Amino acid sequence: EVQLVESGGGLVQAGGSLRLSCAASGFTFDDYAIGWFRQVPGKEREGISCIASRDGNTFYLDSVKGRFTISSDNAKNTFYLQMNSLKPDDTAVYYCAAAPQYGSHCQWVDYNALGYWGKGTLVTVSS
Repeated sequence: EVQLVESGGGLVQAGGSLRLSCAASGFTFDDYAIGWFRQVPGKEREGISCIASRDGNTFYLDSVKGRFTISSDNAKNTFYLQMNSLKPDDTAVYYCAAAPQYGSHCQWVDYNALGYWGKGTLVTVSS
């Protein structure tokens, strides 16, 4: 059974940094993608970053590009989202998801249909 557990959320002042972790277990597929998503109450969940296991290619949503960095430690089956220069608009519950990747871009993976999800970690950025 695939399990994903996020950690690292918390309260931080604007301009600060946090590193989110996603501990994964139970993978059975060779090529997979890890995605980070966030959701604000009342709004749709948005995909902000992903990384492909096959070649390490990454994707970032424009609003986080240059501030967030996704990475992986395959030996530990743990994935990270380093978040710098945080803004109040970054306040949300952050989720990681894992799904098999058949295509060439991790951002094209249908995480909703194919993926496994963690329960999320809350990030609050104060102004």
